[in-house]
Amino acid sequence: MKIKLNLSKLRKLMAGFSMMEMTIGMGIAGTTIGAVMSGFTSGMFTMQMGRENLRATQIMLEKMETIRLYSWDQISTPNFVPTAFTNYFDPISSNSGTVYTGTMTIAPAPVTSTYSNDMKVITVTVNWTTGNLPRSRQFTSYISHYGMQDYIY
Repeated sequence: MKIKLNLSKLRKLMAGFSMMEMTIGMGIAGTTIGAVMSGFTSGMFTMQMGRENLRATQIMLEKMETIRLYSWDQISTPNFVPTAFTNYFDPISSNSGTVYTGTMTIAPAPVTSTYSNDMKVITVTVNWTTGNLPRSRQFTSYISHYGMQDYIY
């Protein structure tokens, strides 16, 4: 059996895309690629902010843990505990990454009971910048004269 091919039909079957189909296809591909790249950028920025936020939390916890090692007399002595500090994203290398600046305040506790002279409120504030976005975290805790630090000594 012999099959005879019609050249005009064969050319129609092998014809390429029209200019309109090509334009619409490129528009869809460009939109998809743009959305994927935007998703990657947004994801990377979110990860960076999460890491920097975690590091700020670590810095605040470090400052609060140092307070636990001081005696009541040291905490009550003005200017014994540094009120301002600077820390970095990478604690080993001070010239790379985000710079964290912070303050630590020790004040009388806002309680009106008989033991109010034996309590203090400690506030640690950490500030840093992500890109052009200023960020800040704050941690407040109480410490007492006969608290945990007396068990160490």
